[in-house]
Amino acid sequence: QVQLVESGGGLVQPGDSLRLTCVASDRTYNAMGWFRQAPGKEREFVAAFNWKNNHAYYADSVAGRFAISKDNAKNTLYLQMNSLKPEDTAVYYCSAGRPILSALRLPSAYTSWGQGTQVTVSS
Repeated sequence: QVQLVESGGGLVQPGDSLRLTCVASDRTYNAMGWFRQAPGKEREFVAAFNWKNNHAYYADSVAGRFAISKDNAKNTLYLQMNSLKPEDTAVYYCSAGRPILSALRLPSAYTSWGQGTQVTVSS
């Protein structure tokens, strides 16, 4: 099972930007994703990258504001978050696995998870 370590969360004001980083211990996966969970809510899909088709996927709520990038040599996935809103406040989790495309947005499709990093957007 791949080990994942996230970093980069913090407290920012609305409209600010943050970049989250996820470092994987190896490359035994074909997709990595970002999910988030706010207090009292279920874990929800944010974004994912699939190496089988070299394509990034985004939730409608973040499309156009968030962007995934990667450094294959470092087994690292980034999530650039721009124009942050208070509703983006949550614990953000990195995930890795071998989901089929139709399951890419489901937490249950991923086998490895990081410890999470808190993102708080508040004025």
